Amino acid sequence: MGRSVKKVVLYIALTFVISYSMAGMYVIAGGKTTNVGIIYLALGYMLVPMAVTIIIQKFVYRESLIQPLGIVLKFNLWFFVAWFMPVLIAVATMGISLLIPGVSFTPDMSGFLPQMLSSLSTEQADQVRNFIGGLPVHFFWATLIQALIAGTTVNALFALGEEIGWRGLLLNELKFLGFWKSSAVIGIIWGLWHAPLILMGLNYPEHPQLGLLMMSVWTLLSSPIFSYIKLRSKSIFAVSIFHGTVNASPALALMCISGGNDLLTGITGLAGFIVIAAIDLFLFIYDRYLTAVPIDNLIKIPLTEESNKNASG
Repeated sequence: MGRSVKKVVLYIALTFVISYSMAGMYVIAGGKTTNVGIIYLALGYMLVPMAVTIIIQKFVYRESLIQPLGIVLKFNLWFFVAWFMPVLIAVATMGISLLIPGVSFTPDMSGFLPQMLSSLSTEQADQVRNFIGGLPVHFFWATLIQALIAGTTVNALFALGEEIGWRGLLLNELKFLGFWKSSAVIGIIWGLWHAPLILMGLNYPEHPQLGLLMMSVWTLLSSPIFSYIKLRSKSIFAVSIFHGTVNASPALALMCISGGNDLLTGITGLAGFIVIAAIDLFLFIYDRYLTAVPIDNLIKIPLTEESNKNASG
């Protein structure tokens, strides 16, 4: 336990110093969320947890990367859960958003399009409108398909950069806390890690200061779902697909509604919190009453031991 705590503290220190320094240098150089450079910053930011994990695991503690972190590709049902759950969360979030006063259903995307096109020139905006108007299906369905494709390809690749740290090293080292407590600790760390990007205006451009609290609540609520998928699938790749598809799905919750703001609507708003909290409650009930192997038992089984059992079976 003492060794694990020291390892976790070292991981947090290195990850935060490198990540915060990257964001700080971007701001000092005059970078803003409206600049194209924010994309490269965000992508590089996502790779920091993986880089730190490799340094600590291989060069500081001289331990294996593969089994302890769940770097195993063995497809099972949980890969499909990881792939499709994010779009269901987005659709459910849109439904909950419609219960908020002042939010209305606008299938013509009259509330979403102006915001999406606000940073484009008039000519570019017209081209986008013509493209959307020429699609054989509603833009919602095209975006849904795009999210599923991105979630298993480029998004999953960069999400892996985060997940090797959060649900790889941290989940493995904090397993002595049990499932729910370890998920909570990881959720808080994960939320605070986002702080520089949130304060710069990502996710909550209308409320960056309050957004820091909101993002921390979102990661706290979401962390059990991420950890559950990792442990049930026994693979870091499944939770990376989930993470990647989540990152590709926010527009699905917003494009057919108007009204509200970034604190109320969307996956990372109040509506999303309600949906995610409901999933947490479902997982708690499912795990307590319906599954043969509770997650608190599973989290304490070393992956190497589990792999040996599978091999011998």
